Amino acid sequence: MSMILTYAIPDLHGRFDLLDQALSLILEHAGGQDARVVTLGDYVDRGPNSREVIEFLMDWPFPSLHLVALKGNHEAMMWEACNNLVETEYWLANGGAATLASYGEFRAGDSIRSLIPEQHLQWISELPSIHADTHRVFVHAGVDPRVPLNQQREQTLLWKRYPRGFSSGHGRRHVVHGHHADERGPVVSKGKTNLDTMAWRTGRLVVGIFRDDALGGGVEFLEVRGTPHAE
Repeated sequence: MSMILTYAIPDLHGRFDLLDQALSLILEHAGGQDARVVTLGDYVDRGPNSREVIEFLMDWPFPSLHLVALKGNHEAMMWEACNNLVETEYWLANGGAATLASYGEFRAGDSIRSLIPEQHLQWISELPSIHADTHRVFVHAGVDPRVPLNQQREQTLLWKRYPRGFSSGHGRRHVVHGHHADERGPVVSKGKTNLDTMAWRTGRLVVGIFRDDALGGGVEFLEVRGTPHAE
């Protein structure tokens, strides 16, 4: 499959409405040509439709768009809570309550595992944490520029926060990430692009477009506007 364009979609946090609009714009922009879509993780928590986002990505319906779905720290928290590796209350307090609500009514004493289909948790467990092509690295949170890509710690890939003003990528590769919300985004520097505009709350989702045959950052951005969401 020969692809020239990669479309990067940042943190959705249960905003299926924004994902749906974004994909309509991407399909129109791609004009029927094969392309790649990289989703940067954080599909769940905070917004209203986490289950719908996961099910849509699991049953990806676009043969001309090759999906690379990456893991975010919120998928990791969800999986860990469902496997008793972190306290359930920790996940619920960090947006997980909205995710549970999208799966059905949760009553005190219920097991969260009983609400969430096993195949959803299996899908989450198999999500990669990083995707690299010739000129770029796509990741949820960030990379350690001093460490080879194949030796990065998952904690870094899912949770890293770059210092303010930090502009380096990873060697010659440009880093494309989300995680660090900035309502004024996207935040673009020479070495990296942060696409996270806190879309779940602002209703504004920005999709970055990157050319496989070109160095550096995005060649264009698509912007989706939806209804702001009150937590």
